[in-house]
Amino acid sequence: MKIQHFGAGILLTLSLCTVPAWAGRGILPPKGQPTVVSTVPSNGDLNPYGVAYVPFSSGALQTGDILVSNFNASSNLQGTGTTIVDVRGSTANLFFQGTAPLGLTTALAVLQSGYVIVGNFPSPDGSCTDASAGSLLIIDSNGNLVDTISGAPMINGPWDMTVIDSEETPVVFVSNALSGTVYRFDLNISDGNFNVSNVTEIAQGYAHQCDPITFVDGPTGLAYDANTDALYVASTLDNTVYRVSHATTRTKAASKGVAVFSDANYLNGPLALALAPNGHLITANNDNTISGSTVPPSEYVEFTKSGHFVGAFQIDPNAGGAFGLAVQQTDDNNGIFAAVDDNVPNLQIFNVTFGQGGNK
Repeated sequence: MKIQHFGAGILLTLSLCTVPAWAGRGILPPKGQPTVVSTVPSNGDLNPYGVAYVPFSSGALQTGDILVSNFNASSNLQGTGTTIVDVRGSTANLFFQGTAPLGLTTALAVLQSGYVIVGNFPSPDGSCTDASAGSLLIIDSNGNLVDTISGAPMINGPWDMTVIDSEETPVVFVSNALSGTVYRFDLNISDGNFNVSNVTEIAQGYAHQCDPITFVDGPTGLAYDANTDALYVASTLDNTVYRVSHATTRTKAASKGVAVFSDANYLNGPLALALAPNGHLITANNDNTISGSTVPPSEYVEFTKSGHFVGAFQIDPNAGGAFGLAVQQTDDNNGIFAAVDDNVPNLQIFNVTFGQGGNK
């Protein structure tokens, strides 16, 4: 096992609070026209995957920026992208460019200190069958690689992640597409240094396979609910979103967890996952799981934590457009919904309203 420690930083804040009056109202489909920004940097990287909101200004990052990680190089071979772009307003600039072999995944988070964590799942030839286990890259707020976390089986095709800020004891959850598992990394912060205190497999048994079209199918999106200590897992090949209880304290891996949403009328291979400020979950479809599916291609789908469909948004008329997303509250009643269209490729940013009936 190889676990490398990394420099100072604290993870994205999640806190318990009074439920606002608008909670439960739908976000999708969003109203109005989006701000559309190309995610292709100067080196031509393609296939944007991870989307992460910047919560605080630090270094080259400003509050409200949105980072996007690229999975493909300009060759369009999967698992070869080396860049993260920083979207500010209607423009995107290069934030990070690593050294190949890299393939930056949906696993992307920005810490309060400005540090960025991104999953790396590289392939020498664009195929999952030849891909390596990968790592998590730790990048400072000026776009410099400062450290990594690696070592199978804890890191084994890191396809997505979510983080919790508990000040001195932050927690990182990682979904591994090569093994169908989810691991929890318990970290300690002491004198400005991070140390991995414990690594625990908290869920296993998710269907997983290499896929010549989508690269890999396995557990992908993760969303943590602080009110119930539950981790929601979007399992692509199972076509189901599961709930894993006692996410921060369990010592034995759940067998997938409890199925929450698996309606084939709306799901066709759930990918990235976010818990929105209105208490709903939003996922993206990969369009390649259910043969003969009647679900429109490239949809983002909103549903309740009890498994009731709320709404959907088609970002592209062709299959394969939907993947990474982020939802962020900006004031009492408003926020943003940001989602990639892999086919173009671009990031589309919508202003959304949580109050007065939401976007319905």
